[in-house]
Amino acid sequence: MVLVIEDDTSIHGLLCRILQQNGYEVQSAYDGWEGYELAMNHEYRLILMDLMLPMKSGEEILRELRRKKNTPVIILSAKNAVYNRIELLRLGADDFIGKPFDIDEVILRMEAVLRRTEGTQEVLLFQDMKVERESKRVFVCGNEIICTAMEYAILEMMLSNPHKIFSKRNLFESITGEDYLSDDNTMNVHVSNLRKKIARFTDRQYIETVYGMGYRLSN
Repeated sequence: MVLVIEDDTSIHGLLCRILQQNGYEVQSAYDGWEGYELAMNHEYRLILMDLMLPMKSGEEILRELRRKKNTPVIILSAKNAVYNRIELLRLGADDFIGKPFDIDEVILRMEAVLRRTEGTQEVLLFQDMKVERESKRVFVCGNEIICTAMEYAILEMMLSNPHKIFSKRNLFESITGEDYLSDDNTMNVHVSNLRKKIARFTDRQYIETVYGMGYRLSN
């Protein structure tokens, strides 16, 4: 089930119609408060959400959702300045699509996010960290940390290859399937967020920066 939170009825109707034509079940919310209540009290494969919503903004919903859930969220908004995109990544968004958008791009971005969040059953272990692939849950010293889809994908890839050094380009292109731009700060933001979440439960530095090369797990 995909939750669409969008107050523009024409855009909302278009999204729901195209999603259903592509085999997705859809639930609708037309204001921020209704969307927040649904997102917090039900489980969804993915949430498509506008930022400029009545009653409660998309930023507020995302901030509060990330305190309790790791449901994948793609933001759809006319707010497409670079600093807004970076701030949304810091808040926990999995992707950002500016309006006006191409509906085929929305479907492709959704599929990319879902590929990162829906995988096979397996448990990956590294020191005091455990990654459960089936449930997409991450534990550090027995404590669960709530990760975004991108954050989870970074940890899963690194724990699957514990001795490898990953460049930012390697991580970005392997996870998203998109071309990496040298001035893109996306991976730095995600790794920084992960480090902060891990630091709540341990002083151990799990992700080490290798100067001029990228990141690796710290032994």
